[in-house]
Amino acid sequence: MNETRICLYCDEKINGRIDKKYCDDACRSSYNNRQNSDAAAMMKKVNIVLRRNRRILHELTPEATGKTKVTKKKLTDKGLNFDYITSTYTTKAGATYYFCYEYGYLQLENDIFILVKRIEN
Repeated sequence: MNETRICLYCDEKINGRIDKKYCDDACRSSYNNRQNSDAAAMMKKVNIVLRRNRRILHELTPEATGKTKVTKKKLTDKGLNFDYITSTYTTKAGATYYFCYEYGYLQLENDIFILVKRIEN
């Protein structure tokens, strides 16, 4: 029995192997791009925010010492989004540093933050 197969992307009739799902490579590629576009768009937005956060922390952290203190206002004025980080580190004393790649911050008292650059070994 010969069953008619239809392309998942363009709804055209498929000729050839019985396990083919698309009429050609362009339809296969377009179908997969459409399936992944929502996730890709969301990931792109998150990565834009993470790159911006990293750039801000890099600009404010001196290379010579790898740490400094700044106000929360300075961070927010520069556009730092505190909701987007890549990792955390909790010290033995219980203080939690929030990192955006190798740059991190720790909130102290009175809206003062210490910025640090993690040294990779």
